[in-house]
Amino acid sequence: MPRVKRGFKARRRRKRLLKHAKGYYGARRKAFHVAIEQVHNAWDDAYRHRRTKKREYRRLWIARINAAARTNGLNYSQFISGLKRSNIALDRKVLAEIAVADPGGFKAVVDAID
Repeated sequence: MPRVKRGFKARRRRKRLLKHAKGYYGARRKAFHVAIEQVHNAWDDAYRHRRTKKREYRRLWIARINAAARTNGLNYSQFISGLKRSNIALDRKVLAEIAVADPGGFKAVVDAID
């Protein structure tokens, strides 16, 4: 069997991973074994936070809708149940945007559910 040194393939693999560790502090950027751990942790966090972000945005939209509904004399649950009874199909993202950007338009939606 001929001898195989694995120089090119190993270097390419290490360089690819160290490129992902760019911007990290100290050995987390330079030492391969430390960097691989840090990059894998970062990938785990990124995966987890892509899902958490969706929850956080929904909470933000609900808070904005609740604040706008209360200025119009309703609370959040009354407002949402009124929307469902009136068959108004606006999602929370759109409602929150209307509440922030166009309070008059939000008032029109509140008037439409009564």
